[in-house]
Amino acid sequence: MKAYEIHLADIGRILFGATPPTFLLEVIVRTAVVYIILMASMRTMGKRMSSQLSRNELAAMVSLAAAIGIPIQDPERGILPAVVIAIIIVSFQRWFAYKAATNQTFESKTQGRLSILVQDGILNLKNMESARISKDRLFAQLRSYGLLNLGHVARLYFEANGSFSWVRNKENKPGLCLIPSWDDDFRREMVQCQDKWACSGCGKVEDTLTSKEAACVGCGGRSWEKAVEAPGGR
Repeated sequence: MKAYEIHLADIGRILFGATPPTFLLEVIVRTAVVYIILMASMRTMGKRMSSQLSRNELAAMVSLAAAIGIPIQDPERGILPAVVIAIIIVSFQRWFAYKAATNQTFESKTQGRLSILVQDGILNLKNMESARISKDRLFAQLRSYGLLNLGHVARLYFEANGSFSWVRNKENKPGLCLIPSWDDDFRREMVQCQDKWACSGCGKVEDTLTSKEAACVGCGGRSWEKAVEAPGGR
């Protein structure tokens, strides 16, 4: 469209574009057909498409959205190419799902591996750095489970699909406080252990501490705070 053809008073062009108003009726039919194609494709790809998506499933979803959305808006594009694209995407996704279910190596390479972020109340800083998960983000996730103390966590897994799962420690051990350092009022409600210290870096608890400047054997950090006891999460 040429610049001189654009006018703010051209309400018809603003509302209907360059297509005739009757194209709106065709849009209704196109939308219904495309909706059916999309629902059939998702149904064929399995129940996981309505839950947490893996990398492959997310790529399939984005590809479907990009390919199927065009025929709804462009009268010069037919619906049949979108059907062909949907069939190709569904076929690839089902093949990927089959290979992932039968070949663990293929699954780990295409969908990633799970990472252990917390092990026996101690942060795995190397895995956190690799997964690009900050300490604040991890603590927020644990607080969402109702936890106030890192010692209650036996394992915190970062799954391949980006979700978190955790296993509660059988014993409510003292550990690093999960309450933000600036929330003094809430921190004062925590029961501190007078004879146990937790490393502020990784959460490792020491029964005896010769000096607050001592290096942590877990991460090498030299910042310590009193370990706390708090009610566990759900």
